[in-house]
Order: sequence, then C-alpha cells, then structure tokens
Amino acid sequence: MKQIEHIGIAVNNLDFAVPLFEKLLQTNCYKTEIVQSEQVATAFFACGESKIELLQSLNTDGIIAKFIDKRGEGMHHIAFLVDDIYAEINRLKAEGFTFINEAPKIGADNKLICFLRPKQTNGVLIELCQEVDRNADKTD
Repeated sequence: MKQIEHIGIAVNNLDFAVPLFEKLLQTNCYKTEIVQSEQVATAFFACGESKIELLQSLNTDGIIAKFIDKRGEGMHHIAFLVDDIYAEINRLKAEGFTFINEAPKIGADNKLICFLRPKQTNGVLIELCQEVDRNADKTD
C-alpha cells in the first residue's frame, strides 16, 4: 500500500458539513460528486498528500444512512492507495482477509475500489483504491 488516499466521514447533511470542514481545514471543497452505485453524495478536501471525503446518503436506506443510524456521524472508512488493486486483493486473500465486494468497482474520484470486511480489521472499514487510467488501452 502506497499511502492513505483518503479518510471517509459519514455526515447527515453536506450543506452543513462542507462549510464546517472548509473552516476546519482552511481550504475549499475542491470536488463534489454523486456515486449512484453507492447511493451517496460526496465532497472532497485536500489535506496534505491525503484527502478527506464527506459522504451523505442519497436515501434513507442507503449504506451511509444505516451507518449513521447505528453509529452516528463520524469516520466511516480509511482508504489506501495501491498500484495494482487486483494484486493487492490476491495478496490479502492469501493472508486470510475477506472482502465485502469480491471484485473492484468504480467509485468516487475516478478510482477502482474494494472494501475489506471490518470484522477482520479491528472494526475499521478499509478501502483499497487505485487510480483509473481512462486513456489506457484495455487490450494491452
């Protein structure tokens, strides 16, 4: 794993949370995005070499809404940047880890993502993410 790519924070309302984090981090939100596959709205902040991602559920029965109902607003996950997500998944499976989703999928911020089961990582949801090169020739 190369570095912490971002820390995901579950929030009830981006309209409230974005200005709060802009004041806290002394920087503007540089990107917002809807991720339909996860049913979330996101807002990103640069924080040194890492990022903060705020996540708001798009519906009352979404993953983030359920998380907030159970645990309240707060840290949802830590994402680690990897060079080859498929190789990292295979390495971690060989070490005995299991995944919430068996294959990577497209997530926010132009990334391939995959989550480990938090019961195996001391209750912390771990996300692996890899930059997607949209210009790469898939036939190589």
